[in-house]
Amino acid sequence: MFALWYLTFAVDEIRKRLAWLFSSNKPAQPALENKPTPAAAPTPAPAPAPAPVPAPTAKPSPAATSFKPAAAPAAAPSKPEPPKPTTPAPPAAPAVTPVVAPKPTPAPIVSAPAPAPAPSTPATTAKAAVADAGDKMPIPLPKSLTESNGTATNGNGVVHDGLDNQLFDAQLPTSKGLKVDKEQLKDASQDFIKGEANAFVQSIKEAQQAGTRKQDTMVDAAVLAKLEEGYAKLAASDSKSLLKKYLTKEVFDNLKNKVTPTFKSTLLDVIQSGLENHDSGVGIYAPDAEAYTVFADLFDPIIEDYHGGFKKTDKHPASDFGDVSTFGNVDPTKEYVISTRVRCGRSMQGYPFNPCLTEAQYKEMESKVSSTLSGLEGELKGKFYPLTGMEKAVQQQLIDDHFLFKEGDRFLQAANACRYWPSGRGIYHNDNKTFLVWCNEEDHLRIISMQQGGDLGEIYRRLVTAVNEIEKRVPFSHDDRLGFLTFCPTNLGTTIRASVHIKVPKLASNKAKLEEVAAKYNLQVRGTRGEHTEAEGGVYDISNKRRMGLTEYQAVKEMYDGITELIKLEKSL
Repeated sequence: MFALWYLTFAVDEIRKRLAWLFSSNKPAQPALENKPTPAAAPTPAPAPAPAPVPAPTAKPSPAATSFKPAAAPAAAPSKPEPPKPTTPAPPAAPAVTPVVAPKPTPAPIVSAPAPAPAPSTPATTAKAAVADAGDKMPIPLPKSLTESNGTATNGNGVVHDGLDNQLFDAQLPTSKGLKVDKEQLKDASQDFIKGEANAFVQSIKEAQQAGTRKQDTMVDAAVLAKLEEGYAKLAASDSKSLLKKYLTKEVFDNLKNKVTPTFKSTLLDVIQSGLENHDSGVGIYAPDAEAYTVFADLFDPIIEDYHGGFKKTDKHPASDFGDVSTFGNVDPTKEYVISTRVRCGRSMQGYPFNPCLTEAQYKEMESKVSSTLSGLEGELKGKFYPLTGMEKAVQQQLIDDHFLFKEGDRFLQAANACRYWPSGRGIYHNDNKTFLVWCNEEDHLRIISMQQGGDLGEIYRRLVTAVNEIEKRVPFSHDDRLGFLTFCPTNLGTTIRASVHIKVPKLASNKAKLEEVAAKYNLQVRGTRGEHTEAEGGVYDISNKRRMGLTEYQAVKEMYDGITELIKLEKSL
């Protein structure tokens, strides 16, 4: 509607200006101002020239009779005799216009439709204009243009074809050096209107885009204040986290005002866990997949450091589980390895990560996972247990089996990953309790294959079978450069973590030596109960650390080779 009004206004303005152009040789500016222009007089005399005596046979036009004669300007030294009431002043004749040296003949003016009196023409026209017009917009077009042949403007001021034809078919006054092509003039007018409309629409689009860009870079003042306070405390701490290592003041200032396009996640959503927990090893999470791109200045160096040199220019290889039969038992005598586990994380396509999920999305995802897993057969056949409404006896049994994950992890809570607990959460395990799936604990899915002893080959084969079966029913989020996408950057790429609970008391007495050997094979040493825990009875959780820049098979092979070497070293001590 606004664009239609704007076009209507432009048409009216053009019609008024063209009407004045056809009836006068005066410059356009005085006509727009609607005031007499003393500068147009050929002499410095202040009085305007008296109106010429009308010819006896001339009859006033309908437009002229619609306005009352105006009194002469007060500044005139001699006042000409006013015209009789029955003889209104005719339209201004170009013959007395002092600006043009060769006086035009009156014939063209008589034959042309009478336009609105131009305020810059000599005395009589000036009087009529000043009396009623004042400082208003130009005088409306005469009835000869607006009502001829039954064509008139509608309620919105839009002129029909009849008026357009009259306007562009009007006879122009004779003037030396002035030749106007009526069709060109009409085309120019239409081009102008079209150009104005396009410019208006473009200005609206630019305003909307500017508003969107502003919204995409606006961070709430309270968020900025919390960021500044948290950064100052982290910088002053003795934290050994990768967050502190790579969050320089320059990087912080560059990222603090950015937000992700879809979910409007801020830098605070990315680093708040590390700001609150200075004992974090890494300290950052991705609230949504876009965060890996928007906050790449922070994620990329941390990913490169953690995953052993995976640079921002590198691309993760295609998924390849390799020949599962090549792995055997790392501890056939069962002297050192207590249990073995291989797991991977997956995110369901079309959903953000934990901090951006709604309660409805949590429940929807749980329903999809439950129905999908219920369709598994063979050794994977089992039952899904939702956390909401779980019976006390079932809950205690799952805790005793070390299957049930709990709310309360302070690192995840600080990352805002525990909202709506326990809605949308649950676990699945097969009848033999060697295959599990966690739903919406840290990642959307944690797929786990585990059993007592060190038969890595059997455990890995079961995991590969399960992942392939689930992926047939639930599409996973994947990125061409980063591989499978997960909440924590340490689990990107293959997302594979193959680990053992291993008892190496001799190496445990020399923790530095244990760490040295583990690092040689890109292994990570953690406490008995995993990350952020201590070893109990000399039992460690040791796993492959790298998950990016190599295939699933290669990741598991690093763990297999490293554990085999650690057992040899323990035996030799």
